[in-house]
Amino acid sequence: MAIAIFLSLTTAGGASGSSQQTADKQTATASFVSAEPRIIPPSPNYRLPDSQTLQYGAEWHMFNAGTATIQLRPDGTTEKLNATASTAGVVSMIFPVRDWFEAHFDPKTFCSARVFKHSEEGQRKREVQIQLDYARSKSVLDEKNLKTGEAKHEENDSPSCATDIVSGFFYVASLPLKTGSSANFPVSDGGKTTVAAIQVEGREEIKVPAGSFQAIRVSVEALSGKLQGKGKLWVWFSDDAAHTPLQMRGKMGWGTVMFKLEKMEK
Repeated sequence: MAIAIFLSLTTAGGASGSSQQTADKQTATASFVSAEPRIIPPSPNYRLPDSQTLQYGAEWHMFNAGTATIQLRPDGTTEKLNATASTAGVVSMIFPVRDWFEAHFDPKTFCSARVFKHSEEGQRKREVQIQLDYARSKSVLDEKNLKTGEAKHEENDSPSCATDIVSGFFYVASLPLKTGSSANFPVSDGGKTTVAAIQVEGREEIKVPAGSFQAIRVSVEALSGKLQGKGKLWVWFSDDAAHTPLQMRGKMGWGTVMFKLEKMEK
């Protein structure tokens, strides 16, 4: 249950989404339809869940797979996002994971500035730092294998503004999310920029450990990069001004994983 599973687009498709997506692409008329991949600055009315901790429980084949948390808070002129993910129970015995992630982005534009990732997944231990150098139109990645000491430095072309794999959830939350609307936007994870596409599929009531909510179901799919063609991620956002991520579903090669909001703490 690494952050790479929870927060990136490495999912396989489920039953919902493909036919609905085709129909919606033909008829979408909402205000934020965007064929060109770009980051749209948030509405002045949108408020990030500052100083709140969102805790999610993961389920895999009816097992408790672990826990993930996300916290945002202002940090000078940027917004700082911290996320953690750790396995539990049977899953931890099969493939133990201890990951944490830190990102800084501009809350006025949603352009990510820098990212730090520490991952302990099975026998692998590594740290990754990503700097978005918009002045040079470059994404700069520095990666270190903590077991062997091997280091890698890589630079790739970057658009004038991109989000990252965690902050991207809140970028999507900042959009109007009207049923039938769609948008494409760039996501940087240090390598070549991925173009992600979202489709707002509909509204429904869902129940998670944190309670029952009216929710907006949104599909996310990679249109380019290493994640292209690997399927979709479905996210349910609260149907209110906050658009809190309530539930996520992804179907991997080894089974479906569900993440459900357990609690929100100040």
